Amino acid sequence: MKLLSISAGKVVPLFGNHHPNYKSVASAIHKQSISSLQNPTPIEIGALGVKGDEQADLSAHGGIEKAIYVYPEEHYAFWNELLTRETKKQADLQYGAIGENFTIEGLLETEIFVGDKLLIGDLEFVVVKLREPCFKFNAALGYKGASKAMLQSGFSGWYLRVIKVGVLAAGAQITVISGAREVSIAQQNQKLLNNRNQKDLWE
Repeated sequence: MKLLSISAGKVVPLFGNHHPNYKSVASAIHKQSISSLQNPTPIEIGALGVKGDEQADLSAHGGIEKAIYVYPEEHYAFWNELLTRETKKQADLQYGAIGENFTIEGLLETEIFVGDKLLIGDLEFVVVKLREPCFKFNAALGYKGASKAMLQSGFSGWYLRVIKVGVLAAGAQITVISGAREVSIAQQNQKLLNNRNQKDLWE
């Protein structure tokens, strides 16, 4: 298991006709890789996440409990195929495009549980919860069905709280220290999907 990329973004206007009440809304979902396997720049990770990273809506992203958003690299093929088919444009998403801070390999939602600890390099994190996609995700990917596709696929990624701060670079190895293992991220996702289907809460 390895950290492939660290990404950060600034709050900018996000345009898109993907919500009836918004034509433009502020978001920092567009993130760029600032440490990669090709250029493993050391990046400072604090209690609130990646240094220089921003969040527009702190009720939904960021803060102590959602300091780092993690996403498995294995899901990128799904998104590129889906977007190419649905938008009729060739998609080639780069790390950070899902809005994640850490792009990783070798660990999926079915294998990670709320309360598990992740040791990445010399730093320590704890798994908090899944990512719940909203209309901003639809706008960022230019496809109005993106949020629904994330939940239906189970490819949600998850948030981390930072336990031990420090400096981290792409290429760091990841070790999982199991917690109580009562609820996996995949199980959280399935529950959220069932609730949205029952209440018809799709944007």
